Amino acid sequence: MAITREDVLHVARLARLEIPEGEVDRMRDELGAILEAVGKVAELDLSDVEPTSHPLAVVNEWREDQPRPSLSPEDALANAPDPVEGAFRVPAVGS
Repeated sequence: MAITREDVLHVARLARLEIPEGEVDRMRDELGAILEAVGKVAELDLSDVEPTSHPLAVVNEWREDQPRPSLSPEDALANAPDPVEGAFRVPAVGS
């Protein structure tokens, strides 16, 4: 599938990217090469390949929780720019 200048400009608009006029042709060539490489995967017979979310097996390493001392409230707030009543002041969220 050949990608056109219009395709590149359309994708750039969707992604809210500004591509300088002098780079549109280069982007067209690069996107075309990417699509060609991805298209080669479609040619493979993957009927007996199980779908996975990761290329390698993911193994969780569990350990027992071990309580240990944490920071005191004073130490935690030591570098806070504007603590209020023992807490961090943060910008308001919402409307």
